[in-house]
Formats: sequence, C-alpha cells, structure tokens
Amino acid sequence: MPSILVTDQSGNERSIASPVGGALMEVLRNEGFDEILALCGGNCSCATCHVYVDPDRLAQLGEMSDDENDLLDSSDHRQTNSRLSCQIIVTEALDGLAVVIPPEG
Repeated sequence: MPSILVTDQSGNERSIASPVGGALMEVLRNEGFDEILALCGGNCSCATCHVYVDPDRLAQLGEMSDDENDLLDSSDHRQTNSRLSCQIIVTEALDGLAVVIPPEG
C-alpha cells in the first residue's frame, strides 16, 4: 500500500497508507482531512479538493484535463504544482508522494 505524506492547512504532516486504484480525494477524506471538502463528490466540477503536489512528482500524474485546468484557474491559491485530488488515482508508483492542502478561499 503506497504511503502518502500529507501536510494540512495548519502545517501538520501525517503519513497515510493509501489503497491502490481509488482517487486521492477519497483517501484524504477517509483519513479525516476535513479541509478537503470535495463538494462535487469527485466529479471534477468544484475544485474543493485542491492540493499542491511535490513538483518533482508531477510528471507521474500525467497531463491534467482542460476541465481540471479551468477549475484550478478559479482558485486564488493556484500554483504550478496544483492538482485536484479527485483526479489523482493512487498507484504503487506514487509511494512516497507528498501533497499539501492549500489555504481556503
């Protein structure tokens, strides 16, 4: 089971074990990261599951869709390493991935 290092909005880090095959958004919600609202339920239509991904690992996630890109444009906190966690499918290759939950707003 891949290990994902998550930094919450308060700066607290926690390593979580993530099952393979599901969306990172679901894993984060199941692990109690309440900052991940995921209001659309993972349908790539709200951007409330925004995370910053370790820039060195972005290429492993593949290209983002136009919809994801448009939704991230609506965030005041978008960075070059921003992704929607509902669009990140956990694989064994993501073991050791680090993500940060950005500020709200």
